[in-house]
Amino acid sequence: MKKTLVFGASLKPYRYSHVAVKRLVEASEKVVAFGLREGKVAGVQIETSLDGFQEVDTVTLYMNPKRQKQFYQNIIDLHPRRVIFNPGTENPEFYDLLSEAGIEVEVACTLVLLSMGQYH
Repeated sequence: MKKTLVFGASLKPYRYSHVAVKRLVEASEKVVAFGLREGKVAGVQIETSLDGFQEVDTVTLYMNPKRQKQFYQNIIDLHPRRVIFNPGTENPEFYDLLSEAGIEVEVACTLVLLSMGQYH
């Protein structure tokens, strides 16, 4: 089964990253999460280290472009098939780096894709 990494996951229920974890789980997607604080959302452990993440198909970003910069290489090193840039995370500099690494860039909203049955 394809695995999605919610990057920038939050324990705060009003955050879109929190809702995304819940909706991905409800859609029976395999979900892992990375965030600044450890905890659980819908049974998914939010990790504060990227060590151990493997076989990630999709990274769905919920981190602003300024914060993304320090994680560029970490995300590229995961070799995901695609990275989804959710609203507020758009980052042309990172698009170029991902494209050069052969990683698909998708500027979209994970929640909308899920609701329309177009996530994959």
